[in-house]
Amino acid sequence: MAVRDAGSLLVGLLVLFHTWGAWADVKVTMEDRVEAFRGDTALIGCMFTSSEGIGAMIMQWFYVTRGGEKQRIYYQDITTKIVDRGTPFTDRISVNGTGATADVALTISNVQLEDELEFICLIKSVTGGAGEGRTKLKVFETPNLPSIESVQTGISANEESLSKIGTCEVKNGFPKPNITWYRNRMPLHTVQDVVKIVPSITTESSGLFSVRSELRMKVMKEDKDDQFYCEVTYFVPGGTRMTETNRINITVYYPSTAVSIWVESPKGKIKEGDSIELHCHGNGNIPSSIISIKHTESDQTWESNVLVLNNVTRLNSGVYECTSTDTDTFEDISRNTSVFVNYLDPAVVMPKDAIVVAQGEELQATCNALSSLQLDTAWFKDGQEVSKGHSLIVQDVTFDTAGTYECVVTVPEIEGMETRGTVLVHVQGPPEIMEQDYTEMDLVFEKTVELSCHARGFPAPSITWITSDGKVLQTASEEETEDGVQSVVSIKVTSDITALCNASNEYGSDAVTFNIKAIKDETAKQPEKMKKEGSGVIIAVIIICILLLAILGSVLYFLYKKGKICGRSGKQDLTKEKSNKDNIVVEMKSDNTEEAVLLGVNGEKQPPNDQSSEYLDVQK
Repeated sequence: MAVRDAGSLLVGLLVLFHTWGAWADVKVTMEDRVEAFRGDTALIGCMFTSSEGIGAMIMQWFYVTRGGEKQRIYYQDITTKIVDRGTPFTDRISVNGTGATADVALTISNVQLEDELEFICLIKSVTGGAGEGRTKLKVFETPNLPSIESVQTGISANEESLSKIGTCEVKNGFPKPNITWYRNRMPLHTVQDVVKIVPSITTESSGLFSVRSELRMKVMKEDKDDQFYCEVTYFVPGGTRMTETNRINITVYYPSTAVSIWVESPKGKIKEGDSIELHCHGNGNIPSSIISIKHTESDQTWESNVLVLNNVTRLNSGVYECTSTDTDTFEDISRNTSVFVNYLDPAVVMPKDAIVVAQGEELQATCNALSSLQLDTAWFKDGQEVSKGHSLIVQDVTFDTAGTYECVVTVPEIEGMETRGTVLVHVQGPPEIMEQDYTEMDLVFEKTVELSCHARGFPAPSITWITSDGKVLQTASEEETEDGVQSVVSIKVTSDITALCNASNEYGSDAVTFNIKAIKDETAKQPEKMKKEGSGVIIAVIIICILLLAILGSVLYFLYKKGKICGRSGKQDLTKEKSNKDNIVVEMKSDNTEEAVLLGVNGEKQPPNDQSSEYLDVQK
């Protein structure tokens, strides 16, 4: 009943206002554009004022079709709210506001590309006054990341026409993205006969845009190191954004104007046995060119820009020529370099192999080697350096001089470059049996002992073993040494034995006797050498004892002089005569003076006269 009364009142007021002819002045204010991402929600505001003040208003929303027609999508008055059916927005719009306030808004959910239209807000007053505002809805979609693809083949710098550099592509953006080409961070623009940029646009079934751009250029040699990339600019609500592709290079073919050749390894001087690596390169880049390396001395040629020669000799020395041939023009460019392989021939020792020198004479030998570099020579014997220089000279040779001498020839400038040679020196003379460790020994019955006899001399001595009763002993082993012969016999002790080692050659002889005493006691005496060592120990002990006695006598004398021991007091005088008769006199001589000091048992120094008389008494 109340609603019906309010409606009657509204109709009455409309008739009254119409009768009076007074229309309200309505003004509508809206933004020029509203922006939203595809799939998001768009909010289109509508603000209005009326000269009659804000009250019950009739509100309608429209959109303008692509054909230019207005299509209503919403109606609202004081009693009714209607969303028009059968429009693209029927299920996706809502309006907040009743028309009783000056601010209402149309909300569109899940915005699509087709929603990029013009929307109209129409406000009417109850007196018939009306006003409308318009807003364009802009829809955005961020494109995929851009891609760039370079041309897969090389490009000739001699090409007259523009050559394709690459293509850039960006897909599924809205509105249409823009592509800009860059070379070394500088933007490229179309320049006739120099640069040409060919864009193309594709509208996908989704309504999104894909943009492709192709770059063509007149390529020069200087472009061989250039970097190309694309910048993609696309629109978003409130502004623009930018992204870049990765960088690409192009292969530029251009002829060589010069070539170079060098030894890559080894660094420094080359020696025989090394591996040489030669490099030959031109400053051009063209597949039709042929690089070759030629050894001018042998006239041998290799079609390669890298040449490896293993285990080189001095024959590999010479001039190597690098040539670049352009098969299109048949033009040659060449350059050469010299290679020298250093050498060191085997050492030559004179005399060869062996030399015989008589005792007391002079040993002379030389060692030389042919080389391309300065040499150092040293002589070694038993691992010890004995001489420097290519000549070896030893005065007054002895059997100790005999042996193998090695000369080592080195090249100081190149590490590891050396050669060696040897010579065996024999010292000519009568045999000389080396000193034996022991020749006298005591051994238990049934024991077996090995006797060794080493005789030096040249020619190599002949060694025989015999016993004192003339029995020849069988040699257990015998070997030639550098300076003579080493002979060993094995003897089983069954009785006392005397064995003789006899060494002889054409210059004389030498012999040594071994005396073996057979004993029954298991605690056999040690060899004679040990006996001698034991006697020496005893003698050393006796000497030490004598020195200790001398020191003791000196101390007693010192104490006597200081009055620390009795012998000079009055009480001593009472027994002096008796003690003098019993004195045992020891004569001590100092190393520092010729004075002889005679000390009595009581330590008293005797006057010279008294000393003599008492000494006579003792003799008696």
